[in-house]
Amino acid sequence: MNKDQLEQEILELKMDYINLQGDMEKLESTGHHKMIENAERRLARMEERLAELNKQLAAMTE
Repeated sequence: MNKDQLEQEILELKMDYINLQGDMEKLESTGHHKMIENAERRLARMEERLAELNKQLAAMTE
């Protein structure tokens, strides 16, 4: 994966993360606790992926 592809994937993942956070707020207001737990797990996986991608990007720019 080249630098542009990494940056694009990071951007898309960040947008998905923000959208999921908004969805979670809606779920909280309607009392869907089980769905919130699933969304929290997805957020955690996204955070891990972002960390991996950022590490790869940093290695490329050194």
